[in-house]
Amino acid sequence: MESERRNSNDSRMQGFRPSLRAVVLIIALLWVVVVTLYGLLKPISNGCVMTYMYPTYIPISIAEGVLSAKYGLYLYHEGWRNIDFKEHLKNLKGVPVLFIPGNGGSYKQARSSFLPLLLVLVRSLAAESERAYQGGALEHTFYREAYLTSEEGGNADVNDFQLPNQYANRLDWFSVDLEGEHSAMDGRILEEHTEYVVYAIHRILDQYKESHDAREREGAAITGSLPKSVILIGHSMGGFVARAATVHPHLRKSTVETILTLSSPHQSPPVALQPSLGHYYESINQEWRQGYDVQTTQTGEYVSSPKLSHVVIVSISGGYNDYQVRSKLESLDGIVPPTHGFMISSTSMKNVWLSMEHQAICWCNQLVVQVSHTLLSLIDSRRGQPLSDTQKRLAILSKMLRSGIQQSFKWRSQLFWSTRVPFKDVKYTAVSQDHTFSDCPSGVHWSDDVPERDLYIQKKTVNILAMDGSRRWLDILELGSNGKSHFIFVTNLAPCSGVRVHLWPQKGNLPSDLPPGKSVLEVTSKMVQIPAGQAPRQIEPGSQTEQASPSALLHLGPEEMHGFRYLTISVAPHTTISGSPPTTSMAIGQFFNPDEGEIEFSPISMLSSRHFHEDIFFKEDHPLAFNLSFAINLGLLPVTFSLKTTSCGIKGSWLLDEGGDMDNTKLCKQRCFPPVAFAWDPTSGLHIFPNLYSETLVVDSSPALWTSTGAEKTVVLLLLDPHCSYKASLAVSVTKAASRYLLLYCPKVATTERKFFLFVSSVLYESFIQILFIEGKLMAPTIYIYLVGSISVKSFRFIISLHLPKL
Repeated sequence: MESERRNSNDSRMQGFRPSLRAVVLIIALLWVVVVTLYGLLKPISNGCVMTYMYPTYIPISIAEGVLSAKYGLYLYHEGWRNIDFKEHLKNLKGVPVLFIPGNGGSYKQARSSFLPLLLVLVRSLAAESERAYQGGALEHTFYREAYLTSEEGGNADVNDFQLPNQYANRLDWFSVDLEGEHSAMDGRILEEHTEYVVYAIHRILDQYKESHDAREREGAAITGSLPKSVILIGHSMGGFVARAATVHPHLRKSTVETILTLSSPHQSPPVALQPSLGHYYESINQEWRQGYDVQTTQTGEYVSSPKLSHVVIVSISGGYNDYQVRSKLESLDGIVPPTHGFMISSTSMKNVWLSMEHQAICWCNQLVVQVSHTLLSLIDSRRGQPLSDTQKRLAILSKMLRSGIQQSFKWRSQLFWSTRVPFKDVKYTAVSQDHTFSDCPSGVHWSDDVPERDLYIQKKTVNILAMDGSRRWLDILELGSNGKSHFIFVTNLAPCSGVRVHLWPQKGNLPSDLPPGKSVLEVTSKMVQIPAGQAPRQIEPGSQTEQASPSALLHLGPEEMHGFRYLTISVAPHTTISGSPPTTSMAIGQFFNPDEGEIEFSPISMLSSRHFHEDIFFKEDHPLAFNLSFAINLGLLPVTFSLKTTSCGIKGSWLLDEGGDMDNTKLCKQRCFPPVAFAWDPTSGLHIFPNLYSETLVVDSSPALWTSTGAEKTVVLLLLDPHCSYKASLAVSVTKAASRYLLLYCPKVATTERKFFLFVSSVLYESFIQILFIEGKLMAPTIYIYLVGSISVKSFRFIISLHLPKL
């Protein structure tokens, strides 16, 4: 009996253990999902400024017999006054731009729907481009510009092409009304949208001919030439429709030459719910790959140039805040050669520097303004229409959208791994190497009645706190010894008008003082612009403000200083700066050894950081630049990086007699510039984090694997004021990590483990229906769609049918 009872208990325990494991698994799964939903549903502060407009939509007549009468075509007009539509169309003579909405989008405003994957706003771009045309080109700066690489077809003629000082013609914005259909769900709908866009392109060009003829019949003066092509702008699925229309067999030749897409998936659809969607994607991408190949016969004889040789395309991604379309899907790699297009993240766009949600990318004023000026810069001043030269158009797109900071790891490798030249072997003779930077324009000069005062710096770190009109001399041979062969310089002073940097073979008051054969090299225009963060706030009325953030960065490697003995930093006197000078000026330069700033984070230290905090201390007089290498990509494990100032050379001061750590922090913020971080990811490029006192470091990347190579891991360049000491702490952000895990991996799991995922999706739907639906509105439908991922349509409909009565 005892034996039978014992066997019965054992059998019950064996039956209970699997159930216990299932309960633990479900609890762990639900916990991860709760944390994920918290991270996804929490409002995002993206820093975008709203764009305001006064829209009027003028319908364009559509001929009878068009394939789909339910769609429409409209011309946008900015202005609050009523206008005569017919008269306005008759005076049409700008550059045509066609905006294509995405999934569930409207031609004039964002409209909510069950699956609002892709919503659009044409009016922001149209309104801002009109203001840009009226206001003129952006003010020219002397920061280093982005140039096309040799791989992208860059050469001296292309890279030296100057941007226009005034715009030759305005942009005429058209938009197609696609009835808010869900093109992300069905390949057939995508094909219908493509065919209508092809018709709309032809109709737009015909309208210009009709308007031209009408003006000619009335005897009006005819200026400019008729447009022969239409610029296509597509948001999300609208960007893919733009590419599909470009290779459509019925499209007239060369009527599309420039395409710009916003948060558009190019590699594959975000959610492949139907086979037709995947097949259509593959067929269009295959046509694009073949479109850049030279046309030959079966015997290999030349027939014609590539079909798409005249087409350039730029894909703009929203970065890590865009949960609906990941950067990897927006890449053009393998579809478009580097000579005809590139992808850029909004986090590294010039004058933008922000990550933004899927809808915000259409109205974020910082991005909208930059895109508007970019399109206007493409217009040829002689013809009033876009430039026909492909490489010149690509060069303009690169200069206007990319920052001077390299969008890949190349800049970082140049910064830390440049070839080191022993200074003892340097011969101080004139240098004849080819430099990619030039002198400041002769028209930008300082007042002659304020002579420069020479200061000779004896320390490896030079600190400039005021615009005093002085010139600092640094001895490269002496200060660059003991491995400190690199020089880095950060400042908030504008290059040329506020600060200048020169390399000298020997001392001399003026370049003309040097003997023949020796020359001075100005490297000011090698400075790259970085986001300056928020302006320093005034602590109390009349008191000193906090230290300003750096807005420019200059790095000189030993090979660039080779052949020179001295480096000078000249600062303009405060009185010579026109306009509003900075509330506080800052500039810090340092000779440093890159090896001293290397910090690596192993997988174990990253994974255990949540429970076992390991503080990092940076003592005063530390390197200005630190290279943080993370073994696990920050796209998979985002980390919260906290930085606290512990001292800044003011200990024992009478200012601290009545205060404590709080006073110490305030005083140090007046002395030390806010830290800045640059993060590189091979998928999405550059991400910049200004004012990095407490921030979650995250990038938009492809899933990380244990077998990943070093190039696939995240590298962060951290800039810290060497006059201050810091205590830094790092911990993996659970909410961010859980959110990104669900977004990156669930569609992959669904493909291989369909039965398990059906169970999970059903449980999630039951558990969180109240979260997804609030007051009858779908708050986070994207989550559920991502969860069902690649499930077959039959299975998806089965789940919906089970829960449909509850809706």
